[in-house]
Amino acid sequence: MEQINRLLFKQYYLDCLSQASYLIGDRDTGRAVLVDPRRDIGEYLADAEAAGLVIERVLETHVHADFLSGHLELAKRTGARIAYASSARVEFDVDLLADGQRISLGEVELEILHTPGHTPESMCVVIRASGTDEVPFGVLTGDTLFVGDVGRPDLLAANGWSSEELAAALFRSTREKLLNLPDRTRVFPAHGAGSACGKNLSSETSSTIGEQRRTNYALAPMSESEFVAMVGEGQPSVPRYFAYASALNRRKRDVLDEHAPVEALDLGQVTTAGPDAVVLDVRDPAEFAAGHVRGAINVGLDGRFAERAGEVIDAGTPIVLVAPAAREVEARNRLARIGFDRVLGYFAGGIDAAGDTGLDRARRLTATEFADEAPTSQVVDLRGPGETTVTGMVAGAISIPLPELAARIGELSATRPVRLYCAGGYRSSIAASTLRAHGFPDVADLDGGFSAWLEARLPVAGRLP
Repeated sequence: MEQINRLLFKQYYLDCLSQASYLIGDRDTGRAVLVDPRRDIGEYLADAEAAGLVIERVLETHVHADFLSGHLELAKRTGARIAYASSARVEFDVDLLADGQRISLGEVELEILHTPGHTPESMCVVIRASGTDEVPFGVLTGDTLFVGDVGRPDLLAANGWSSEELAAALFRSTREKLLNLPDRTRVFPAHGAGSACGKNLSSETSSTIGEQRRTNYALAPMSESEFVAMVGEGQPSVPRYFAYASALNRRKRDVLDEHAPVEALDLGQVTTAGPDAVVLDVRDPAEFAAGHVRGAINVGLDGRFAERAGEVIDAGTPIVLVAPAAREVEARNRLARIGFDRVLGYFAGGIDAAGDTGLDRARRLTATEFADEAPTSQVVDLRGPGETTVTGMVAGAISIPLPELAARIGELSATRPVRLYCAGGYRSSIAASTLRAHGFPDVADLDGGFSAWLEARLPVAGRLP
Protein backbone atom coordinates (compact mmCIF):
# COMPACT_ATOMS: atom_id res chain seq x y z
CA MET A 1 0.00 0.00 0.00
CA GLU A 2 1.45 3.36 -1.03
CA GLN A 3 1.71 6.10 1.62
CA ILE A 4 2.10 9.83 0.91
CA ASN A 5 1.91 11.82 4.15
CA ARG A 6 -1.53 10.88 5.50
CA LEU A 7 -2.73 9.32 2.24
CA LEU A 8 -2.94 5.54 1.99
CA PHE A 9 -3.49 4.27 -1.56
CA LYS A 10 -3.61 0.85 -3.19
CA GLN A 11 -4.38 -0.28 -6.72
CA TYR A 12 -5.82 -3.78 -7.20
CA TYR A 13 -5.32 -5.04 -10.74
CA LEU A 14 -7.19 -8.13 -11.93
CA ASP A 15 -5.31 -9.50 -14.96
CA CYS A 16 -8.05 -11.90 -16.08
CA LEU A 17 -10.48 -8.99 -16.59
CA SER A 18 -7.88 -6.22 -17.09
CA GLN A 19 -9.75 -4.40 -14.32
CA ALA A 20 -8.48 -2.05 -11.61
CA SER A 21 -10.04 -1.02 -8.32
CA TYR A 22 -8.70 1.32 -5.65
CA LEU A 23 -8.58 1.72 -1.88
CA ILE A 24 -8.00 5.30 -0.66
CA GLY A 25 -7.74 6.23 2.99
CA ASP A 26 -6.55 8.80 5.51
CA ARG A 27 -4.01 7.32 7.93
CA ASP A 28 -4.91 9.69 10.78
CA THR A 29 -8.70 9.39 10.68
CA GLY A 30 -8.91 5.81 9.42
CA ARG A 31 -11.64 6.83 6.96
CA ALA A 32 -11.54 5.26 3.49
CA VAL A 33 -13.35 4.77 0.20
CA LEU A 34 -13.19 1.95 -2.32
CA VAL A 35 -13.56 2.68 -6.03
CA ASP A 36 -14.88 0.26 -8.68
CA PRO A 37 -14.69 -2.95 -6.58
CA ARG A 38 -15.13 -6.48 -7.89
CA ARG A 39 -17.61 -8.84 -6.18
CA ASP A 40 -15.17 -11.01 -4.22
CA ILE A 41 -14.28 -8.39 -1.64
CA GLY A 42 -12.22 -10.35 0.89
CA GLU A 43 -8.89 -8.85 -0.17
CA TYR A 44 -10.17 -5.30 0.23
CA LEU A 45 -11.56 -5.98 3.70
CA ALA A 46 -8.35 -7.66 4.87
CA ASP A 47 -6.19 -4.79 3.63
CA ALA A 48 -8.44 -2.15 5.14
CA GLU A 49 -8.40 -3.91 8.51
CA ALA A 50 -4.61 -4.30 8.43
CA ALA A 51 -4.21 -0.58 7.70
CA GLY A 52 -6.73 0.46 10.35
CA LEU A 53 -9.18 1.81 7.78
CA VAL A 54 -12.98 1.84 7.80
CA ILE A 55 -14.54 1.82 4.31
CA GLU A 56 -17.24 4.51 4.46
CA ARG A 57 -18.11 4.83 0.77
CA VAL A 58 -18.05 2.80 -2.41
CA LEU A 59 -17.55 5.09 -5.40
CA GLU A 60 -18.50 3.85 -8.87
CA THR A 61 -16.94 5.74 -11.77
CA HIS A 62 -19.85 4.57 -13.93
CA VAL A 63 -22.29 1.69 -14.39
CA HIS A 64 -19.92 -1.04 -15.51
CA ALA A 65 -20.61 -3.45 -18.36
CA ASP A 66 -17.56 -5.71 -18.32
CA PHE A 67 -17.90 -6.97 -14.74
CA LEU A 68 -20.42 -7.08 -11.93
CA SER A 69 -19.37 -4.60 -9.29
CA GLY A 70 -19.09 -5.46 -5.60
CA HIS A 71 -20.85 -2.37 -4.30
CA LEU A 72 -23.74 -4.33 -2.79
CA GLU A 73 -21.39 -6.85 -1.19
CA LEU A 74 -19.38 -4.05 0.42
CA ALA A 75 -22.44 -2.17 1.55
CA LYS A 76 -23.75 -5.31 3.26
CA ARG A 77 -20.44 -6.16 4.97
CA THR A 78 -19.32 -2.66 5.99
CA GLY A 79 -22.39 -0.40 5.91
CA ALA A 80 -20.60 1.78 3.35
CA ARG A 81 -22.71 4.18 1.29
CA ILE A 82 -22.69 3.62 -2.49
CA ALA A 83 -22.18 6.71 -4.64
CA TYR A 84 -22.37 7.58 -8.35
CA ALA A 85 -22.35 10.76 -10.38
CA SER A 86 -25.65 12.60 -10.06
CA SER A 87 -26.87 11.57 -13.53
CA ALA A 88 -26.75 7.83 -12.69
CA ARG A 89 -30.01 5.90 -12.48
CA VAL A 90 -29.97 2.69 -10.44
CA GLU A 91 -32.58 0.67 -8.55
CA PHE A 92 -31.03 0.79 -5.07
CA ASP A 93 -30.24 3.50 -2.54
CA VAL A 94 -27.21 5.61 -3.47
CA ASP A 95 -25.66 9.00 -2.86
CA LEU A 96 -25.56 11.13 -6.02
CA LEU A 97 -22.42 13.24 -6.33
CA ALA A 98 -22.31 16.67 -7.98
CA ASP A 99 -19.67 17.83 -10.42
CA GLY A 100 -16.89 19.48 -8.39
CA GLN A 101 -18.11 18.02 -5.08
CA ARG A 102 -15.38 17.49 -2.48
CA ILE A 103 -15.26 14.48 -0.17
CA SER A 104 -13.06 14.86 2.91
CA LEU A 105 -11.52 11.81 4.56
CA GLY A 106 -9.57 14.04 6.94
CA GLU A 107 -6.49 15.67 5.46
CA VAL A 108 -6.98 13.53 2.35
CA GLU A 109 -9.57 14.98 -0.03
CA LEU A 110 -11.34 13.68 -3.13
CA GLU A 111 -12.87 15.82 -5.89
CA ILE A 112 -15.57 14.49 -8.21
CA LEU A 113 -15.36 15.38 -11.92
CA HIS A 114 -18.33 14.56 -14.16
CA THR A 115 -16.83 13.21 -17.39
CA PRO A 116 -19.62 11.79 -19.60
CA GLY A 117 -18.60 10.02 -22.77
CA HIS A 118 -17.92 6.34 -22.20
CA THR A 119 -21.31 6.34 -20.48
CA PRO A 120 -23.60 9.25 -19.65
CA GLU A 121 -22.89 9.01 -15.90
CA SER A 122 -19.10 8.56 -16.07
CA MET A 123 -17.05 10.41 -13.48
CA CYS A 124 -13.42 10.71 -12.42
CA VAL A 125 -12.02 11.09 -8.90
CA VAL A 126 -9.16 13.50 -8.18
CA ILE A 127 -7.10 12.54 -5.11
CA ARG A 128 -5.23 15.09 -3.01
CA ALA A 129 -3.01 14.00 -0.12
CA SER A 130 -3.93 17.37 1.35
CA GLY A 131 -6.88 19.49 0.32
CA THR A 132 -4.53 22.43 -0.22
CA ASP A 133 -2.22 20.64 -2.69
CA GLU A 134 -1.93 22.41 -6.05
CA VAL A 135 -0.78 19.21 -7.77
CA PRO A 136 -3.06 16.26 -6.98
CA PHE A 137 -1.58 12.91 -6.04
CA GLY A 138 -3.56 11.40 -8.90
CA VAL A 139 -6.86 10.99 -10.68
CA LEU A 140 -8.90 7.82 -11.01
CA THR A 141 -10.10 8.08 -14.59
CA GLY A 142 -12.49 5.12 -14.74
CA ASP A 143 -13.27 4.31 -18.37
CA THR A 144 -12.94 7.94 -19.48
CA LEU A 145 -9.16 7.90 -19.96
CA PHE A 146 -6.92 4.85 -20.22
CA VAL A 147 -3.16 4.66 -20.58
CA GLY A 148 -2.88 5.01 -24.35
CA ASP A 149 -6.57 5.33 -25.14
CA VAL A 150 -9.99 6.63 -24.12
CA GLY A 151 -13.15 4.71 -23.31
CA ARG A 152 -15.26 3.64 -26.25
CA PRO A 153 -18.51 5.62 -26.61
CA ASP A 154 -20.33 3.00 -28.68
CA LEU A 155 -20.56 0.30 -26.03
CA LEU A 156 -23.92 0.99 -24.44
CA ALA A 157 -25.48 4.28 -25.41
CA ALA A 158 -28.14 5.04 -22.82
CA ASN A 159 -30.52 7.61 -21.41
CA GLY A 160 -31.31 8.94 -24.87
CA TRP A 161 -27.67 9.46 -25.90
CA SER A 162 -26.40 8.24 -29.27
CA SER A 163 -22.85 6.94 -29.63
CA GLU A 164 -21.98 10.11 -31.58
CA GLU A 165 -23.31 12.31 -28.77
CA LEU A 166 -21.35 10.29 -26.22
CA ALA A 167 -18.20 10.62 -28.33
CA ALA A 168 -18.65 14.39 -28.48
CA ALA A 169 -19.13 14.46 -24.71
CA LEU A 170 -15.99 12.36 -24.29
CA PHE A 171 -14.03 14.87 -26.38
CA ARG A 172 -15.14 17.69 -24.09
CA SER A 173 -14.58 15.67 -20.90
CA THR A 174 -10.98 14.87 -21.78
CA ARG A 175 -10.11 18.36 -23.01
CA GLU A 176 -12.06 20.50 -20.55
CA LYS A 177 -11.69 18.39 -17.40
CA LEU A 178 -8.80 15.95 -17.42
CA LEU A 179 -6.30 17.89 -19.51
CA ASN A 180 -6.80 20.88 -17.21
CA LEU A 181 -5.12 18.92 -14.41
CA PRO A 182 -1.38 19.52 -13.85
CA ASP A 183 0.91 17.35 -15.97
CA ARG A 184 2.42 15.68 -12.90
CA THR A 185 -0.98 14.32 -11.83
CA ARG A 186 -0.81 10.54 -11.90
CA VAL A 187 -3.43 8.71 -13.98
CA PHE A 188 -5.01 5.53 -12.64
CA PRO A 189 -7.54 4.00 -15.09
CA ALA A 190 -10.14 1.30 -14.52
CA HIS A 191 -8.75 -0.98 -17.26
CA GLY A 192 -5.61 -2.00 -19.12
CA ALA A 193 -4.62 -4.01 -22.18
CA GLY A 194 -7.03 -6.80 -23.08
CA SER A 195 -10.20 -4.96 -22.08
CA ALA A 196 -12.91 -4.59 -24.70
CA CYS A 197 -13.68 -1.12 -23.31
CA GLY A 198 -11.16 0.45 -25.71
CA LYS A 199 -9.00 -0.42 -28.71
CA ASN A 200 -5.45 0.69 -27.84
CA LEU A 201 -5.03 0.18 -24.10
CA SER A 202 -1.51 -0.08 -22.73
CA SER A 203 -0.32 -2.86 -20.46
CA GLU A 204 0.88 -0.12 -18.09
CA THR A 205 -1.53 0.38 -15.20
CA SER A 206 -0.69 4.01 -14.45
CA SER A 207 0.72 7.09 -16.15
CA THR A 208 0.57 10.87 -15.78
CA ILE A 209 -1.54 13.56 -17.39
CA GLY A 210 1.58 14.96 -19.04
CA GLU A 211 2.62 11.62 -20.52
CA GLN A 212 -0.87 11.02 -21.87
CA ARG A 213 -0.99 14.53 -23.32
CA ARG A 214 2.18 13.69 -25.27
CA THR A 215 1.59 10.07 -26.27
CA ASN A 216 -2.12 9.20 -26.26
CA TYR A 217 -3.45 9.27 -29.83
CA ALA A 218 -6.94 10.20 -28.63
CA LEU A 219 -5.63 13.34 -26.88
CA ALA A 220 -3.74 14.68 -29.89
CA PRO A 221 -4.86 18.07 -31.25
CA MET A 222 -7.93 17.56 -33.44
CA SER A 223 -11.43 18.92 -33.90
CA GLU A 224 -14.43 17.46 -32.13
CA SER A 225 -15.76 16.03 -35.40
CA GLU A 226 -12.40 14.38 -36.14
CA PHE A 227 -12.39 12.86 -32.65
CA VAL A 228 -15.95 11.52 -33.01
CA ALA A 229 -15.06 9.84 -36.31
CA MET A 230 -11.75 8.47 -35.03
CA VAL A 231 -12.81 7.10 -31.66
CA GLY A 232 -15.52 4.87 -33.09
CA GLU A 233 -13.27 3.13 -35.63
CA GLY A 234 -11.67 -0.28 -35.10
CA GLN A 235 -13.22 -1.10 -31.74
CA PRO A 236 -13.06 -4.77 -30.67
CA SER A 237 -16.12 -7.01 -30.67
CA VAL A 238 -18.35 -6.57 -27.64
CA PRO A 239 -18.60 -9.70 -25.44
CA ARG A 240 -22.16 -11.03 -25.24
CA TYR A 241 -22.48 -10.67 -21.49
CA PHE A 242 -21.80 -6.91 -21.39
CA ALA A 243 -25.45 -5.86 -21.75
CA TYR A 244 -26.46 -8.35 -19.07
CA ALA A 245 -23.80 -7.18 -16.59
CA SER A 246 -24.64 -3.53 -17.23
CA ALA A 247 -28.33 -4.12 -16.53
CA LEU A 248 -27.55 -6.19 -13.42
CA ASN A 249 -25.24 -3.46 -12.08
CA ARG A 250 -28.28 -1.16 -11.92
CA ARG A 251 -30.37 -3.62 -9.89
CA LYS A 252 -30.66 -4.73 -6.31
CA ARG A 253 -29.56 -8.35 -6.60
CA ASP A 254 -28.29 -11.22 -4.47
CA VAL A 255 -24.86 -10.72 -2.93
CA LEU A 256 -22.00 -13.18 -3.34
CA ASP A 257 -20.70 -15.28 -0.45
CA GLU A 258 -17.23 -15.94 -1.85
CA HIS A 259 -16.44 -18.50 0.88
CA ALA A 260 -19.53 -20.69 0.44
CA PRO A 261 -18.75 -24.23 -0.79
CA VAL A 262 -19.82 -25.46 -4.23
CA GLU A 263 -22.09 -28.51 -4.16
CA ALA A 264 -20.39 -31.79 -5.12
CA LEU A 265 -22.12 -33.80 -7.88
CA ASP A 266 -21.49 -37.31 -9.17
CA LEU A 267 -21.24 -38.18 -12.86
CA GLY A 268 -24.91 -39.09 -13.08
CA GLN A 269 -25.94 -35.71 -11.71
CA VAL A 270 -23.53 -33.97 -14.07
CA THR A 271 -24.82 -35.71 -17.20
CA THR A 272 -28.49 -35.30 -16.22
CA ALA A 273 -28.33 -31.69 -14.99
CA GLY A 274 -31.11 -30.71 -17.39
CA PRO A 275 -31.49 -29.69 -21.02
CA ASP A 276 -30.69 -26.05 -20.30
CA ALA A 277 -27.57 -26.70 -18.22
CA VAL A 278 -24.03 -26.35 -19.57
CA VAL A 279 -21.13 -28.48 -18.41
CA LEU A 280 -18.23 -26.03 -18.18
CA ASP A 281 -14.84 -27.75 -18.08
CA VAL A 282 -12.28 -25.26 -16.78
CA ARG A 283 -9.19 -27.43 -17.17
CA ASP A 284 -6.29 -26.73 -19.50
CA PRO A 285 -7.17 -27.30 -23.20
CA ALA A 286 -4.71 -30.20 -23.47
CA GLU A 287 -6.32 -31.98 -20.50
CA PHE A 288 -9.76 -31.29 -21.93
CA ALA A 289 -8.77 -32.72 -25.31
CA ALA A 290 -7.57 -35.96 -23.68
CA GLY A 291 -11.02 -36.64 -22.21
CA HIS A 292 -14.10 -34.68 -21.20
CA VAL A 293 -17.81 -35.05 -20.46
CA ARG A 294 -19.68 -35.28 -23.74
CA GLY A 295 -21.07 -31.88 -24.76
CA ALA A 296 -18.90 -29.91 -22.31
CA ILE A 297 -17.56 -26.48 -23.18
CA ASN A 298 -13.90 -25.83 -22.37
CA VAL A 299 -12.84 -22.46 -20.97
CA GLY A 300 -9.52 -22.80 -19.17
CA LEU A 301 -9.42 -21.30 -15.68
CA ASP A 302 -5.88 -20.02 -16.17
CA GLY A 303 -6.81 -17.66 -19.00
CA ARG A 304 -9.31 -14.81 -19.31
CA PHE A 305 -11.81 -17.23 -17.86
CA ALA A 306 -14.92 -15.25 -16.92
CA GLU A 307 -14.78 -13.01 -20.00
CA ARG A 308 -14.41 -15.96 -22.39
CA ALA A 309 -17.14 -17.96 -20.66
CA GLY A 310 -19.43 -14.96 -21.02
CA GLU A 311 -18.74 -14.89 -24.75
CA VAL A 312 -20.02 -18.40 -25.45
CA ILE A 313 -22.52 -19.14 -22.66
CA ASP A 314 -25.84 -17.34 -22.36
CA ALA A 315 -26.31 -15.26 -19.21
CA GLY A 316 -28.53 -17.04 -16.70
CA THR A 317 -27.64 -20.52 -17.93
CA PRO A 318 -27.33 -23.21 -15.21
CA ILE A 319 -23.68 -24.33 -15.06
CA VAL A 320 -22.01 -27.51 -13.83
CA LEU A 321 -18.26 -27.22 -13.32
CA VAL A 322 -15.53 -29.69 -14.11
CA ALA A 323 -12.55 -28.16 -12.33
CA PRO A 324 -9.03 -29.08 -11.21
CA ALA A 325 -8.82 -30.29 -7.62
CA ALA A 326 -9.78 -27.64 -5.03
CA ARG A 327 -10.42 -24.92 -7.62
CA GLU A 328 -14.20 -25.16 -7.92
CA VAL A 329 -14.79 -22.23 -5.53
CA GLU A 330 -12.34 -20.10 -7.49
CA ALA A 331 -14.19 -20.95 -10.71
CA ARG A 332 -17.56 -20.11 -9.13
CA ASN A 333 -16.29 -16.78 -7.79
CA ARG A 334 -14.74 -15.79 -11.10
CA LEU A 335 -17.98 -16.52 -12.94
CA ALA A 336 -19.75 -14.41 -10.31
CA ARG A 337 -17.53 -11.48 -11.30
CA ILE A 338 -19.59 -11.19 -14.51
CA GLY A 339 -22.91 -12.08 -12.87
CA PHE A 340 -23.03 -15.77 -13.86
CA ASP A 341 -24.38 -17.01 -10.53
CA ARG A 342 -26.29 -20.18 -11.50
CA VAL A 343 -23.54 -22.68 -10.67
CA LEU A 344 -25.35 -25.89 -9.75
CA GLY A 345 -22.26 -27.71 -8.51
CA TYR A 346 -19.07 -29.40 -9.63
CA PHE A 347 -18.07 -32.91 -10.71
CA ALA A 348 -16.57 -34.09 -7.41
CA GLY A 349 -14.95 -37.26 -8.70
CA GLY A 350 -12.83 -35.51 -11.30
CA ILE A 351 -12.67 -36.63 -14.90
CA ASP A 352 -10.43 -39.62 -14.10
CA ALA A 353 -13.20 -41.13 -11.99
CA ALA A 354 -15.55 -41.20 -14.96
CA GLY A 355 -13.66 -43.87 -16.88
CA ASP A 356 -14.70 -43.88 -20.52
CA THR A 357 -18.43 -43.63 -19.75
CA GLY A 358 -19.94 -40.61 -21.44
CA LEU A 359 -16.55 -39.16 -22.34
CA ASP A 360 -15.33 -37.62 -25.58
CA ARG A 361 -11.93 -36.62 -26.85
CA ALA A 362 -11.03 -33.62 -28.97
CA ARG A 363 -8.70 -33.40 -31.96
CA ARG A 364 -5.96 -30.82 -31.73
CA LEU A 365 -3.88 -30.59 -34.91
CA THR A 366 -0.26 -29.76 -35.54
CA ALA A 367 0.35 -26.92 -37.98
CA THR A 368 1.20 -29.41 -40.74
CA GLU A 369 -1.94 -31.46 -40.10
CA PHE A 370 -4.01 -28.28 -40.05
CA ALA A 371 -2.54 -27.18 -43.39
CA ASP A 372 -3.32 -30.60 -44.92
CA GLU A 373 -6.99 -30.49 -43.80
CA ALA A 374 -7.67 -26.80 -44.42
CA PRO A 375 -8.47 -27.04 -48.17
CA THR A 376 -11.44 -29.36 -47.54
CA SER A 377 -12.65 -27.61 -44.37
CA GLN A 378 -14.32 -24.44 -43.19
CA VAL A 379 -11.36 -22.63 -41.62
CA VAL A 380 -12.22 -20.03 -38.97
CA ASP A 381 -9.87 -17.39 -37.55
CA LEU A 382 -11.11 -16.49 -34.06
CA ARG A 383 -8.79 -13.53 -33.45
CA GLY A 384 -9.81 -9.90 -33.46
CA PRO A 385 -9.31 -7.52 -36.40
CA GLY A 386 -6.31 -5.90 -34.73
CA GLU A 387 -4.54 -9.26 -34.66
CA THR A 388 -5.35 -10.47 -38.15
CA THR A 389 -4.48 -7.18 -39.84
CA VAL A 390 -0.97 -7.21 -38.43
CA THR A 391 -0.05 -10.89 -38.68
CA GLY A 392 -2.16 -12.07 -41.61
CA MET A 393 -4.32 -15.19 -41.77
CA VAL A 394 -4.45 -18.70 -43.13
CA ALA A 395 -5.50 -18.37 -46.77
CA GLY A 396 -9.23 -18.87 -47.22
CA ALA A 397 -10.05 -18.52 -43.51
CA ILE A 398 -13.28 -16.88 -42.37
CA SER A 399 -12.82 -14.19 -39.73
CA ILE A 400 -15.22 -14.78 -36.81
CA PRO A 401 -13.81 -13.25 -33.60
CA LEU A 402 -14.69 -15.41 -30.62
CA PRO A 403 -17.11 -12.84 -29.10
CA GLU A 404 -19.14 -13.05 -32.34
CA LEU A 405 -19.16 -16.84 -32.68
CA ALA A 406 -22.46 -17.54 -30.92
CA ALA A 407 -24.30 -14.99 -33.07
CA ARG A 408 -22.65 -16.21 -36.28
CA ILE A 409 -22.82 -19.99 -35.92
CA GLY A 410 -25.41 -19.97 -38.70
CA GLU A 411 -22.66 -18.93 -41.15
CA LEU A 412 -21.06 -22.37 -40.71
CA SER A 413 -22.38 -25.67 -42.02
CA ALA A 414 -22.58 -28.54 -39.54
CA THR A 415 -22.30 -31.01 -42.45
CA ARG A 416 -18.75 -29.93 -43.34
CA PRO A 417 -15.54 -30.17 -41.27
CA VAL A 418 -14.63 -27.05 -39.29
CA ARG A 419 -11.03 -26.18 -38.47
CA LEU A 420 -10.39 -23.36 -35.99
CA TYR A 421 -7.41 -21.35 -34.84
CA CYS A 422 -6.58 -18.35 -32.66
CA ALA A 423 -3.27 -16.87 -31.50
CA GLY A 424 -2.13 -19.61 -29.14
CA GLY A 425 -4.82 -22.29 -28.84
CA TYR A 426 -6.85 -21.06 -25.85
CA ARG A 427 -9.73 -19.44 -27.72
CA SER A 428 -9.83 -22.18 -30.35
CA SER A 429 -10.44 -24.85 -27.70
CA ILE A 430 -13.33 -22.74 -26.39
CA ALA A 431 -14.78 -22.36 -29.88
CA ALA A 432 -14.27 -25.99 -30.88
CA SER A 433 -16.03 -27.27 -27.77
CA THR A 434 -18.84 -24.75 -28.28
CA LEU A 435 -19.43 -25.93 -31.85
CA ARG A 436 -19.42 -29.59 -30.78
CA ALA A 437 -21.95 -28.75 -28.06
CA HIS A 438 -24.11 -27.20 -30.81
CA GLY A 439 -24.09 -30.40 -32.88
CA PHE A 440 -21.07 -29.95 -35.16
CA PRO A 441 -19.61 -33.47 -35.44
CA ASP A 442 -16.29 -32.79 -37.18
CA VAL A 443 -14.42 -29.97 -35.41
CA ALA A 444 -10.71 -29.64 -34.68
CA ASP A 445 -8.42 -26.79 -33.71
CA LEU A 446 -4.80 -25.79 -34.21
CA ASP A 447 -2.67 -26.69 -31.19
CA GLY A 448 -0.46 -23.68 -30.50
CA GLY A 449 -2.57 -21.41 -32.68
CA PHE A 450 -1.31 -19.07 -35.37
CA SER A 451 2.02 -18.86 -33.55
CA ALA A 452 2.56 -22.55 -34.38
CA TRP A 453 1.55 -21.85 -37.99
CA LEU A 454 4.18 -19.11 -38.28
CA GLU A 455 6.83 -21.25 -36.59
CA ALA A 456 6.18 -23.95 -39.20
CA ARG A 457 6.81 -21.31 -41.91
CA LEU A 458 3.49 -22.04 -43.58
CA PRO A 459 2.02 -19.48 -46.04
CA VAL A 460 0.25 -16.38 -44.73
CA ALA A 461 -2.33 -14.25 -46.52
CA GLY A 462 -3.20 -10.60 -45.94
CA ARG A 463 -0.27 -9.58 -43.75
CA LEU A 464 0.61 -5.88 -43.54
CA PRO A 465 3.83 -5.02 -45.40
